[in-house]
Amino acid sequence: MKKSFRSLLTAAAGLAIAWGVHAAETVKVGVLHSLSGTMAISETSLKDVLLFTFDEINKAGGVNGKMIEPVVVDPASNWPLFAEKAEQLLVKDKVAVVFGCWTSVSRKSVLPVFERLNGLLFYPVQYEGEELSKNIFYTAEAVNQQALPAVDYMLAEGKTKFYLLGSDYVYPRTTNKILKQYLKLKGIPDSDIVEIYTPFGHTDYQTIVADIKKFSAGGKATVISTLNGDTNVPFFKEFANAGLTSENCPVVSFSISEDEFRGLPAKELAGHLGCWTYFMSLKNPENSKFVSDFLGWVKAPVLTGVDYKVTGVDSKGRVTCSPMNLSRLGVYLWAQAATKAGSFDVDKVREALIGQKFKGPGGEVTMQPNHHLINNVYIGETLPTGQFKVIKSFTGVKGEPFSEKFLTAK
Repeated sequence: MKKSFRSLLTAAAGLAIAWGVHAAETVKVGVLHSLSGTMAISETSLKDVLLFTFDEINKAGGVNGKMIEPVVVDPASNWPLFAEKAEQLLVKDKVAVVFGCWTSVSRKSVLPVFERLNGLLFYPVQYEGEELSKNIFYTAEAVNQQALPAVDYMLAEGKTKFYLLGSDYVYPRTTNKILKQYLKLKGIPDSDIVEIYTPFGHTDYQTIVADIKKFSAGGKATVISTLNGDTNVPFFKEFANAGLTSENCPVVSFSISEDEFRGLPAKELAGHLGCWTYFMSLKNPENSKFVSDFLGWVKAPVLTGVDYKVTGVDSKGRVTCSPMNLSRLGVYLWAQAATKAGSFDVDKVREALIGQKFKGPGGEVTMQPNHHLINNVYIGETLPTGQFKVIKSFTGVKGEPFSEKFLTAK
């Protein structure tokens, strides 16, 4: 019995040592995206591209000699749950960094958690600005990198009436507040601006679309859409059913990328517009490799040391999009900064992030002291395939979170 007991202790000690070695060889990172609920239509693909990027980096040797070990959680499109899951990642799982959130309300929910615990969050989705936290790096499009270029383009196309339609939360309301000020500076009167909001998951757009049809009767109107999540499906279907097209009333969407178009009647919506810092259709070596490698990975995911289900069993119908590209950029910028700092310490990595550059599929980006990127901006026209044809581009646009600066400049 004594011999058996000693053997058991030896085995236990061996397991403890092995676990310690394993823990020392990895660095945990958090993935905080909704994999269920109304926002899963958009966020699940961001989880996928993050896992793909971790595999890319791990195959290249990891970061500071350690393999990235993802910790994936599902806040289920529940804004308070985002804060709870964020605290779990930082306190229980002790991750070095978190990549996640889509809606601004989810970001606002977790922000106090990251500031209180001095965590690090990379946020990859277009947003309204008016915020700057030392604990968040905003790889996403700011208003002056998406909404303003899109409005300028529509004004140049002769549009003089603007129907602002959005989901009822922080991002659409704040963005539209800024846009109304901007449109007034451009000479558009209040009478030619309509502002309407619907709740998440809203499905009945018959009345709103009828109103849009009346509003656009003169041919000078455009819809600026900040609808988020699966509510876009019934809106665009009702829009097409009403006989509205990109010819008589173009829609410029700030939350519809190639990924969302997989669930929309793309053939009926050809000609509508999007404005992002990346499109899957961009022609350059970095993008060709990104698209090819990601689609191949989805078909046969590597998932080094991780056992997580990937959306879809093959690459059929899968696409890349701007939030996916910005998620990937965030991982590489963090990895570069951690390498420069020689540490995963949040304060050291934060300092090392400023000035980091990465040549990605949308062009070279640079992290500014204001935690926003210098990035290229593209306006694209939707094709029947669900892809975008670039019709206008802007090079090296500096992300600016505070509207008072760029509104004054205009």
